[in-house]
Amino acid sequence: MLSIVGGPYAACDRVSRRNILQAGGAGLLGLSLPRLLEAESSGVSDRPRAKSVIFLFLFGGPSQLETFDMKPEAPDTVRGPFRPIACRTPGLLICDRLPRLAQISDKFSVLRTMSHSYNDHSGGAHYIQTGKRWHLPIGGGFSATPKDWPSMGSVTEYLSQHAPGGLQQDLASYAVIPNRLGRYQEQGRYVRPGEYAGWLGRGYNPLTTKIERRNPEDDPYWRDCTDEELAFEIAGLSGASDLTIERSRRRASLVDEFDQSRKEFEAKRTRDYDRFRERAFALTTSERTRSALDIRREPDAVRDRYGRHLFGQSVLLSRRLIEAGVRFVTVHYDCCDGYGWDSHRDSNDVNKHLLPTMDQAVASLIEDLDASGCLEETLVVCLGEMGRTPKANANWGRDHWSTLFPALIAGGGIRRGETFGASDKDAAYALDSPASPEDLAATIYSALGIDPELRLPDAQGRPTAIVEEGRVLEELFG
Repeated sequence: MLSIVGGPYAACDRVSRRNILQAGGAGLLGLSLPRLLEAESSGVSDRPRAKSVIFLFLFGGPSQLETFDMKPEAPDTVRGPFRPIACRTPGLLICDRLPRLAQISDKFSVLRTMSHSYNDHSGGAHYIQTGKRWHLPIGGGFSATPKDWPSMGSVTEYLSQHAPGGLQQDLASYAVIPNRLGRYQEQGRYVRPGEYAGWLGRGYNPLTTKIERRNPEDDPYWRDCTDEELAFEIAGLSGASDLTIERSRRRASLVDEFDQSRKEFEAKRTRDYDRFRERAFALTTSERTRSALDIRREPDAVRDRYGRHLFGQSVLLSRRLIEAGVRFVTVHYDCCDGYGWDSHRDSNDVNKHLLPTMDQAVASLIEDLDASGCLEETLVVCLGEMGRTPKANANWGRDHWSTLFPALIAGGGIRRGETFGASDKDAAYALDSPASPEDLAATIYSALGIDPELRLPDAQGRPTAIVEEGRVLEELFG
């Protein structure tokens, strides 16, 4: 099946899809989802703080000590090779390799006390993108499974598809760019968990693009890419060759290919097959989808400002998708060599490539959204799945440390130019206000106008809460 299903909202004029389902009773309060959505359009639900989310995922775990929680007074073995520079936020020590973000720190805030106990990349990726601890133990697996929790984007997609007219829309509500997480790792052997719909059903997986690299040693995140490389093709049929938008628009046989793949669906999904087939075909033949994914339509000066590297162009594309009406866009800054942000060996790549490209792209995004007036209605979240150990090796490499790591957050009603939470003298533990992935998910859902206590049917049809024990971080908003 195609991994491209969903429904959009018109940019800057989208209607809240906050579902008011609450735990208790039959779990549905006697109302069907369409009736609930009809009720909220009549003013029952609260107004959302944000209309869309851009989720910038720095896979591998950036170091808190080399980004937004520097400790210049710490011992030599802890404080790191970089130094803080002046920024516009009182009390924030920001790394000297992030000069553009330092200049605009009054436009975003930093949550310094993200924390969880799943000190592993795959499980951490699942945890951060879903708000739910992975069902596999640490070391028990690396790739996504059908039992995984649905991502925040997939829940958004589900609600969009079940809204009136949702399946007739010609743009997805949830997209993942530039690749699925893990596509460049171990020759694509890993299909990292977290971005998928899991038990909610494959029909709510994201629209996912793909970008090829030149060879197994190539890292397009760190170099200028050509327009030919930046085609952002849609990842196509599962287990078969991929389909580009151009090819899909010319292929009347696409419906037949869906018929051939129909046998792969579980019996319980058969009832929904025709509607998903119709939806996928509409998306692949959509001029609006085609236009939104065409990065060449951006002025050269804008593209240069974001950086012509893969991360910069992907972040720029996330802005285009949000403007077109996609409601939740995840941008993966993945690793190509097995390390990247996972800086065990040394800090050379962090210094030369990772921090500069992240600084350029994220600062440009925030500046553009702010200048256009869309920052207040677009929630931007930028973080990894963990931090790094306070104590470094001789080459300033650091190991896994999920106990403490920062998140940059902006827009969507988030306070500007503030820091939240404090860490100890070595940036090892939170001194106050530790924030869990459950808290982050509840906060993102709430910002979108989705009740964090919403219950959706699992694979057995049982109403299941999308977040468990998460607290909306109301102190972030102002």
